Amino acid sequence: MNLILWRHAEAEDHAASDLVRQLTPRGRKQAQGIAKWLKARVDDDAVFLASPATRTIQTVEAFGDRYRVVDSLAPGASTQAVLEAAGWPDGIAETVVVIGHQPTLGHVAALLMTGHQVEWSMKKSGIWWFQSRLRNGDGQTVLRAVVNPDLL
Repeated sequence: MNLILWRHAEAEDHAASDLVRQLTPRGRKQAQGIAKWLKARVDDDAVFLASPATRTIQTVEAFGDRYRVVDSLAPGASTQAVLEAAGWPDGIAETVVVIGHQPTLGHVAALLMTGHQVEWSMKKSGIWWFQSRLRNGDGQTVLRAVVNPDLL
């Protein structure tokens, strides 16, 4: 299974509520850049799971309507909620892309890499791509890529 954690792109600082904050023009460019990079690398059957926040939905819209909104991925979601939604390590699909928030996505990345949930930061619209695999009967986590929009 491939698990891609994608933090929402840059959003406005203030809105009527946290869930309705929208992407800034810079955020839209960030999301489009990462989406272009992903489109060249993920299969058409990849599953996209987005938080119900407007900014996450706007981040993934470059993939059309191929996403599902998952309420348990809202801001403040638990690490376990992300892993359960994606079905890690076996997966609800071969590739699952979770579009979410800090600090949750940083916690997930840290847990997958170190076995401990600690504070790791992810840049806005950045992705961390993990793969689960079996080697000699043991489950392993492989970090395939870390991409930030300023590197594209």
